[in-house]
Amino acid sequence: MTPRLLERYKAEVAPRLKTQFAYKSPMQIPNLSKIVINIGVSEAKVDMKYMEASISELATITGQRPMMKRARTSVAGFKVREGMPVACCVTLRAAKMWEFADRLISTALPRIKDFQGVARRGFDGRGNYNLGLREQLLFPEIEYDKVIRMRGMNVSFVTTARTDEEAFALLSELGIPFGK
Repeated sequence: MTPRLLERYKAEVAPRLKTQFAYKSPMQIPNLSKIVINIGVSEAKVDMKYMEASISELATITGQRPMMKRARTSVAGFKVREGMPVACCVTLRAAKMWEFADRLISTALPRIKDFQGVARRGFDGRGNYNLGLREQLLFPEIEYDKVIRMRGMNVSFVTTARTDEEAFALLSELGIPFGK
């Protein structure tokens, strides 16, 4: 079964973008290529249970097993040595990517208290967008009682758009609520 957001992209969003930017080929139309979710776990250097909890929560949210990231270099100021676990991340593609984007847009973002829209300054100049979430409880799959610690996450939308203007048009057409 095709994800709901992918069907909407093919039926409504792609034709609108083609006319808006006057693309000659359908291959020029911007598309989502992947979504990367990253959680920094600084407490993992003290106790590994924080990393395990973050990995299980991220797996519950995305439906895919996260990778544990280790420090590449030692940083004395942060009390981190080379090889210590510092983060976990997931790269979503294809159907899982579209399902996650749909759940983020339709259920997680509306649960933010006093939500005014996401910031427009998250674009990187090459057509990709980064969004920071303050807590994992925005997703209904996470049970409040089982959360050890509130943890934020970074969600990166990697697109095939060449400019930030094209990426903004794509993401706003998909339903990401941008603020003023």
